[in-house]
Amino acid sequence: MRTFEFNPLTNKSKMIKLRLKRFGKKREASFRLVACNSTSRRDGRPLQELGFYNPRTKETRLDTEALRVRLGQGAQPTDAVRTLLEKGGLLEKKIRPAEVVGKQKQEKERSAKKKDADASGTSE
Repeated sequence: MRTFEFNPLTNKSKMIKLRLKRFGKKREASFRLVACNSTSRRDGRPLQELGFYNPRTKETRLDTEALRVRLGQGAQPTDAVRTLLEKGGLLEKKIRPAEVVGKQKQEKERSAKKKDADASGTSE
């Protein structure tokens, strides 16, 4: 079940996303964790503020009750928000397919570099 907001004027429904909204001084960014329509701007007006994250001090405050309600309604978190929720214990950590592909690619590159280093080391 997904969360939708229906607009009777345009007859369109919009999915709810959990995303980070930037605020603070230049080069001293902090973020609010918000629920908003999937088509709205990054810093647009949110439907609800659900938490706070400061990447400089790693401070995180989450409104667990409201987050559980939104997730129960089917709101989709972005990747950055998903990692925050996993660290906060609201979501169980799952390995995404992109992570698996990325790790396999890195392993291939490491083995290729090692073979090149071995080949150049034995030719001298």
